[in-house]
Order: sequence, then C-alpha cells, then structure tokens
Amino acid sequence: MSTLHLAGSKSLMLFSGRAFPELGDEIANHLGVTITPMTARDFANGEIFVRPEESVRGCDVFVIQSHTVPINQWVMETLILVDALKRASAKRITVVAPFYPYARQDKKHRGREPISARLMADLLKVAGADRIMSIDLHTAQIQGFFDGPVDHLFALPLLASHVANSYPGENFTVVSPDTGRVRAAEQWADRLGGAPIAFIHKTRDPNVANEVVANRVVGDVAGRLCILADDMIDTGGSITKAADLLFDAGAADVIIAATHGVFSEPAADRLKNCRAREVIITNTLPIRPEQQFDKLTVLSIAPLVARAIKAVFEDGSVTSLFDGRS
Repeated sequence: MSTLHLAGSKSLMLFSGRAFPELGDEIANHLGVTITPMTARDFANGEIFVRPEESVRGCDVFVIQSHTVPINQWVMETLILVDALKRASAKRITVVAPFYPYARQDKKHRGREPISARLMADLLKVAGADRIMSIDLHTAQIQGFFDGPVDHLFALPLLASHVANSYPGENFTVVSPDTGRVRAAEQWADRLGGAPIAFIHKTRDPNVANEVVANRVVGDVAGRLCILADDMIDTGGSITKAADLLFDAGAADVIIAATHGVFSEPAADRLKNCRAREVIITNTLPIRPEQQFDKLTVLSIAPLVARAIKAVFEDGSVTSLFDGRS
C-alpha cells in the first residue's frame, strides 16, 4: 500500500530521495505504507531528473531525504522533487530532512559571510515545501528561517534511554563539548536521574574549518562515567580531543553520544582509536561500511520520524512525542 487514507478525503504519500533509501523504507514500514515509486536519474552533465510515477493530486506528501555526501547533489534532488510534486498539485508537501543541510552556517561570524542555513529554508519554500521536519537542528533559531511550520524532533530520549539501559547503576556525569551545548547537557542530566554536568572550555579559529583547540574541563569528572554529548560528529577531532581531556581529568570512562554521524575523513579512524568505551549515534545519515567500527552503536530514528509524520498527517500534536519537552 503506497497511500495511507484517513476517513474523509485525506491521503498520505511517502517519497524517498536516493541519498539513503533504506531509511525511507524503514519509516514506511513503521507507517504501514510503501514508498511511492518515482523515476530519478542524472544526465551526463550532472543535472537531475525526477518524476513521481503516481498521481499526487490533493495528497499530503512527505519527502524523506538524508543530506549526506555529496550534500549539494541531494539538496538539489530534494528541491527538484518538491517542485515536481507542487506542479503535480500535491495538497501539502512536508520535507523530512533528518540532517538539515548547511545547519552550521546559521549566522555571520564575520563580515561578508553567508547565512546558508537561511538560504536552504528559502530554497525549500520557493520550491514548494509547506512544512519542514528535522532532527536536532544545530541551533534552534533555524526554525525561524522557514516561513511555515517546522517540526523540530529530538533524538535525546532515544540516546539517553540506550545509555541508561546499557549502563544501569553507573555514576554518570554529562559533559558538554563546549559552552554552547550546556542546555542540552542539562536535558541529558534530567533524563539520567539528575546527573551532574561538566563542560569543555575550548576555542575555535574562525579562519580554519573543523579545527578546535580543547583547553580544559570545567566540573568534577573524576572517577565517573562521562557521557560526552553533541549534536553531530564531523571529522571527530573535537570530540576525541575532549574525550582525552576527560580521561586526563580522571574520568573512569567515556561514552560519546551524538545524533548525526557525519563522519568526514578521518572520523572513523579517530573514533575507533580513541579511548572512549562506546560511540552512539543515530541513522539520520547513512553509515558506510568503511565508516563502521566495533564500538559504534547506531540507533534508528525511523520510529520517531514515523510517529511525527503520522501526527502531522492526522493534525495531532508533535510536541506530545517528547512529553511536552521543547
């Protein structure tokens, strides 16, 4: 069944981009539907062609795309698919982007810099998107970039439940990798029964991408199991240096947890060889075979996304999925 119907005239259709079709299929299975077929191909010069194979007229359409590498290709495919659906008279189009593209370019650090996260929102709107759904945006302000509803989902309950169930009775300390993530660390601490928090004081050179200097640990981590929590892991340099600092400060062990496993080179090697006991991420992005290693745990966000899609389709509350937490 490729379409889900409600009493009345509402029909749900699910489309998946080519970046990570396995996630689309998993979400569809949780919803009890199948991905609507479409033709998608690349021309010799790199231009993308997309055409839905079924009528979408009057339907509530959800487009799932994981913006992995090559990110610009998948951004363009998303825009072209949304444009095709809009021109085919879809009633409402929701773009489900588990990893929001260009999220780190959300403000101007210096003059003459772009705000590319805003540009992404503008492009989606112009293409025909009515709504955006994403998971753990790099900063909450990105929600305000889109002129329409934005469903900001959170992977923290999923990640924290795994930690609590895997390490019962441990003395946790939740560690923010920088001062900007302290609020997220507090939410982790609440989930882990009021665990204390600490943070890493670090500096960043605005002229050099992916370069962070970790300075010192602020807070008591001696003899404790530290949960080093972040929204994403890109090259792995920052998070592995932070783990080393925690061990140097007397931590008994370290678990790294993040929503988005971007895993640009040489992240897999850095994480595999670091001293952390476990690295926990979700499958908002595909993890290629060469990026996998023994202490990596990948949790599925498909059930969460499926529940959110169902809530949007039925005009229910997405906020209720998080016990009222925002």
